[in-house]
Amino acid sequence: MAPPPADAFPFLAPPPRRAVLKGLLAAACVIAASAGTPSFAAETEAAPQPVRGGVLRFLVEHEPSTLVTIAHTAGPTQRVSPKVTEGLLTYDLDFNPKPALATEWSVSPDGLTYIFKLREGVKWHDGRDFTADDVAYSIQVLKEGHPRGRATFASVTAVETPDPHTAIIRLSKPAPYLLTALDANESPIVAKHIYEGTDPLTNKNGAAPIGTGPFIFKEWVRGSHIILERNPDYWDKGKPYLDRIVVRFIADQSARSAAFEAGELDLAGGPPVPYADLARVSALPGLGAETRGYEYAGRMTQLYFNFERPILQDKRVRLAIAHAIDQQKLLDVVYYGYGAVAPSVISPKLKAFYDPALEPYGFDLKAANRLLDEAGYPRKTDGTRFALKLYANPFNTQAAGDFVKQALAKVGIAVDFQFFDFSTYVQKAYTGRDFDLTLESLQNLFDPTLGVQRTLWSKNFRVGLPFSNASHYANPEVDRLLEAAAVEPDPAKRRQLWLDFQKVVYADVAALGLIAVDGVTIFNRKVKNHTIGVTGVDASFADVWIEK
Repeated sequence: MAPPPADAFPFLAPPPRRAVLKGLLAAACVIAASAGTPSFAAETEAAPQPVRGGVLRFLVEHEPSTLVTIAHTAGPTQRVSPKVTEGLLTYDLDFNPKPALATEWSVSPDGLTYIFKLREGVKWHDGRDFTADDVAYSIQVLKEGHPRGRATFASVTAVETPDPHTAIIRLSKPAPYLLTALDANESPIVAKHIYEGTDPLTNKNGAAPIGTGPFIFKEWVRGSHIILERNPDYWDKGKPYLDRIVVRFIADQSARSAAFEAGELDLAGGPPVPYADLARVSALPGLGAETRGYEYAGRMTQLYFNFERPILQDKRVRLAIAHAIDQQKLLDVVYYGYGAVAPSVISPKLKAFYDPALEPYGFDLKAANRLLDEAGYPRKTDGTRFALKLYANPFNTQAAGDFVKQALAKVGIAVDFQFFDFSTYVQKAYTGRDFDLTLESLQNLFDPTLGVQRTLWSKNFRVGLPFSNASHYANPEVDRLLEAAAVEPDPAKRRQLWLDFQKVVYADVAALGLIAVDGVTIFNRKVKNHTIGVTGVDASFADVWIEK
């Protein structure tokens, strides 16, 4: 990642602006369309019929710790797991649920009963039959041990299995987000006969998975690669089209760029290369870029305040900080234009819940200085007013923290920016809590009850719990709206609750949304159907094929 531009750091040249980047990618789309290769908008146009065969060289930047997401939400595991282990549903690019292991589903009017008709004739890769018992067992495991499943399935009281191909989920209270939580990478269905009586975190299936998916696990050479081979008995006859997937691990960003340049890779998500290299790499002959397929995760860059600090309990100080940060410049400089300015803590890409009426607080140094004066923090002889300690999740990169540090310096706030590796950051931010500001990189996820509530709900302040309410923010009206939205079954009423929530949080300057960051997939243009839903390259790849 190249750092910010010359006017921020005089010894550096500015990166390309968003418009230039989008122009380069748009031009690539035109070339792709003229060649009959789908990309961006062209991806949805009529394409040649799929053909069988071929090996996909798929990059997963960091080596997974396990190959099944039954007890994990780590990104590398989410890349691999759905190729082997499936979920009840998948979701298209508009978040519409599509059949996977479930072929039909219905929800009772009171939101307390979900009935799933399961696909018949499905076999586990070891030849055993897939049944409703596997579904019931998996949901129980997810409820007890999955990092997000504990919340997703918290109100599940029972999973009934009246026959081998029917699963009925009973709830104690409505969970309106449940129907969007059933993708393979979030809520995988595992084999009861393999997991029962074991610890899912240590079960050997995590290293050599047996699933129902389109690909069968072949080998995992630690530090090098994973090989997945075509499942000849897959329930979706004729699929998958690929013969094999070779999953490679390349931790070094510059080495990833070099691998694409050398033609050694076909597909990777992330972005897999530094933002500074994206336009150049995606414009190489035979390569393209895609920003769709990341809606299910919805990554956000957000600034949180430590409300235990008296100075930050003053809303004027928080608003001054908001006015001091030029969000558009942050987007252009640090993220090279890949994303959108986010006025709210809910991503503008989560359209079902986002409030489009909200506007950024606005970059206004005069207003920021006035607010700090009014709050009783005049500039001292050295030009500073007070000091704050800033942490940053390393997924935001050091450049993001440097940008915020320099922005606040312009209004007299001296920032002690401390940048750590990921595990150290988590410990210091969520256990030590010795920060004033933290620049977080959190996923909004597919529903704000699971992705947003955790950060601002007063009852989710727990020292040592990663990605919880590190701010120690407490607002009774925010709590009321969050708790109501979590159980409201009527979609229109629920949307209004989320709109009201955003207005209260915005007015209170409880947190700054800053940037909804784009994920970017780099692909060989011969690779088709790599992005057909909101999970993008985290999908099963049953539909992926390679043009001869």
